[in-house]
Amino acid sequence: MDTIEARFARPEPRQRVRDFVAGLLAPLPVKNCWTIAEHAGDNGPGGMQDLIGRASWDDALVRADIRGFVAARLGHPDGVLVVDETGDLKKGVHTVGVQRQYSGTAGKIENCQLAVHLSYAAPAGHTLLDVALYLPKSWTDDPQRRAEAAVPDTVGFATKPQLARRLIETALAGGLPCRWVTGDEAYGGDPRLAATLRGHRLGYVLAVACSHHVPTGLGVLRADRLAAGLPKQAWQRLSAGEGAKGFRYYDWAFITLPQAVDQHEGHHWLLVRRNRNTSELAFYRCWSPEPVALQQLVAVAGRRWSIEQSFQATKTGLGLDQHQHRRWKAWHRWTTLVIAAHAFLAVAATLSTESPDGLIAVTVNELRRLFHTLILEPARRVCDVIAWSIFRRRHQDSAKASHYDRQALTEP
Repeated sequence: MDTIEARFARPEPRQRVRDFVAGLLAPLPVKNCWTIAEHAGDNGPGGMQDLIGRASWDDALVRADIRGFVAARLGHPDGVLVVDETGDLKKGVHTVGVQRQYSGTAGKIENCQLAVHLSYAAPAGHTLLDVALYLPKSWTDDPQRRAEAAVPDTVGFATKPQLARRLIETALAGGLPCRWVTGDEAYGGDPRLAATLRGHRLGYVLAVACSHHVPTGLGVLRADRLAAGLPKQAWQRLSAGEGAKGFRYYDWAFITLPQAVDQHEGHHWLLVRRNRNTSELAFYRCWSPEPVALQQLVAVAGRRWSIEQSFQATKTGLGLDQHQHRRWKAWHRWTTLVIAAHAFLAVAATLSTESPDGLIAVTVNELRRLFHTLILEPARRVCDVIAWSIFRRRHQDSAKASHYDRQALTEP
């Protein structure tokens, strides 16, 4: 919080943002401005609502400070940038960016928001870093919806790979040390994103579809057709990293693609992953400015799972998808403070580097529990809990009276 507090000009919002992030770290059953204000001991939700909706601060500058915090504490020359999107299921049509669209979170077409996230993975740990809300054409082409959600005039339609490219370029401009980028098929299928990464001399391991066309000495072939001709000795069994149930072993092979070299030079490969049980294949287009071993490409491919762990941690523990804000600015501010909370946990977890025999290292989720129990909870006052019970019941009584008065105007 010392890192980002300079972005808040007055002492009141500086203290309030500390209380807000503490509320995100707390095990509240639901996280919104009401529950966070109660946890902070405020006399009502107005202050937290003002922080998210009306106070003067720039969420982009706060995310820049978070990026500097992460670079200073987790930064590594071989750092990996991971891009992926996640969906928040919503009801209605008024929340910014909402429409019926495919959500990987739900695994089907749902009424939801989609946001492209950038995370940073290094040997010491990994954390969410930056975000861009995906705004469909049904929003960018509708002036009334834009005005109601206060979408800035400068915001136009951008595809998810275009949003990812902006996030990556912002991270590079901010001096974040990194060597690789990885992402799923939504990003691997965009040649302009790959060309941009080569222009920045950033290696990449990007998933592609089995129908992806690959230039070879025999012409342009589908990735699955090229993989079908691999001899048995081309495959190596390697781990893509540690999982919840042990090492993630797959069979891997890679094919050099000299025909793919362009003005950026460097080295191109098609990386193929085979499931040991089902023999299902997955494909990746890879590039590096210098030659690298298969093990290196496999390790980068395995880093893509780190962003899924971050999504799980921020949604189940920090309220990433529990926001109740419809407008553009409020959505970005809520998400930015969740990213700040996650970055704090990710960095703090690295401070415990050794554990006694029989104990795993402290995880982000375990640290969140300990931090609340040992630091946050003892600081709360009993009188605050009672005061909020009175406030809540008074508000409910007022709402009840209002409902009955309105009903009396229409009912016999």
